[in-house]
Amino acid sequence: MTGKSTERAGYHHGDLPAALTAAAIELLDERGTEQVTVREVARRAGVSPGAPFRHFADRQALLTAVADRILADFERWQLAMVADVGGSGMRAFGLGFVRYAIRYPRRFELLKTRVFGASRPAELQQRLSDIERAFADIIVADQKAGLLRPGDPALVGLAGQAIVYGLSQMIVDGYLPPDQAEQLAVQVLDTLGFGIAN
Repeated sequence: MTGKSTERAGYHHGDLPAALTAAAIELLDERGTEQVTVREVARRAGVSPGAPFRHFADRQALLTAVADRILADFERWQLAMVADVGGSGMRAFGLGFVRYAIRYPRRFELLKTRVFGASRPAELQQRLSDIERAFADIIVADQKAGLLRPGDPALVGLAGQAIVYGLSQMIVDGYLPPDQAEQLAVQVLDTLGFGIAN
């Protein structure tokens, strides 16, 4: 049996890049970024070790695709929080950020290195722009509803991001007790939120 027919026999997903990305996220959740290797991702997807290189130039390209998929999930997660919670959309968006980090600490760590660092892959820029635009719209809507003080939405957003990013990192680092992390995050958001709430 040739490598090609073995690959076809073991692979039934239909969309190999998506299957590889899904396998990489599963591995990331289980073991962390350092353990995400192209070889192990290929094995989990049921393809030959060389198959991923038809779609991803190297491990870094695979991790960028993983970050893009996680960002899409992250955005859906936060917007669902805004839709489900009454009151301030900004507070719900921020709480969604913290809850995502609590539930998926290894995904948060990957986003920290790929997205929130000084150098971002160009492939992620559109996704980031979409999230930033949605966040800005939420801030403006809260301001129009009288839930946030008037002011530059960019500065209000930066203040909110600083709070939720810092809280998330403290939780992922284990600085805050995991069993109390969400409750503490809610209390901190409500306390510090008074600075920008109307």
